[in-house]
Amino acid sequence: MKREQKANSFMKKLLRNKTAVIGLVIIVFVTFSAILAPVLAPYDPTAVNLTEICLKPGTRGHILGTDEYGRDLLSRVIYGSRISIVVGVGATLLGAFLGIVLGLISGYNGGIIDTIIMRIMDGMFAFPFILLAIILMTVLGSGVNNVIFAIGVANIPYYARIVRGQVLIVKEEDYCQAVRALGASNYKIIKDHILPNIASPIIVYATLNIAGTIISEAGLSFLGLGIQPPTASWGNILKSGKDYLLTSPHIATFSGLAILITVIGFNLFGDGVRDALDPKMNK
Repeated sequence: MKREQKANSFMKKLLRNKTAVIGLVIIVFVTFSAILAPVLAPYDPTAVNLTEICLKPGTRGHILGTDEYGRDLLSRVIYGSRISIVVGVGATLLGAFLGIVLGLISGYNGGIIDTIIMRIMDGMFAFPFILLAIILMTVLGSGVNNVIFAIGVANIPYYARIVRGQVLIVKEEDYCQAVRALGASNYKIIKDHILPNIASPIIVYATLNIAGTIISEAGLSFLGLGIQPPTASWGNILKSGKDYLLTSPHIATFSGLAILITVIGFNLFGDGVRDALDPKMNK
């Protein structure tokens, strides 16, 4: 009953936040575009037509025009949403899962285990996020799975730090001390008493992190290390469009707008989730 009341209260707060609703609408729109790409895309996104190179938007039935190989841009942008959503969610889940596990082990056990894990995380923090992802992609090679793995691994230390800090606080609370005194196992304490009480900051960070992950994927693809043509991704569309900014600026413009709008959507929604989960917010 209490969980249902909390869920209802959370949804009411979230839906009262207009910017969060706007973000949610954007996320739903992009997600459905990705799922229904074969239905929504008017053309094959990989079909080359050298007689229709760099057509302007609205020309010959191409709503957003075509790229340097005559491929329909609307179809490529729609299919590119698939890559962004899959990589954004997949890399976030991977980084969150591994980071949460490491953070729980480190914060709950303390001592030498905490020191070892945190020094490894510090070593990963020594590399800028995108540089660490680039190094991993250079070693692993291109491909969707490798992009998810590289960005996910680069995200691990951020989750581990957040979780460790929360665990260090929660495990000393009276209710944790009480169930420990009653003989509860470490697994039960973590599962039933620690995880539920540290979930809010993890959920908020993960929601916002999806936006950063989408940008990271686009950046890797733009650098030629991520998704390789002819597979459509917003990053490699942007990369191909940079060489035609003077003659055909629409190639880079629409993929850039897709990235911008999607990232704004996740950020607005993430801010709304943070406000809805914050007990200090009484709006």
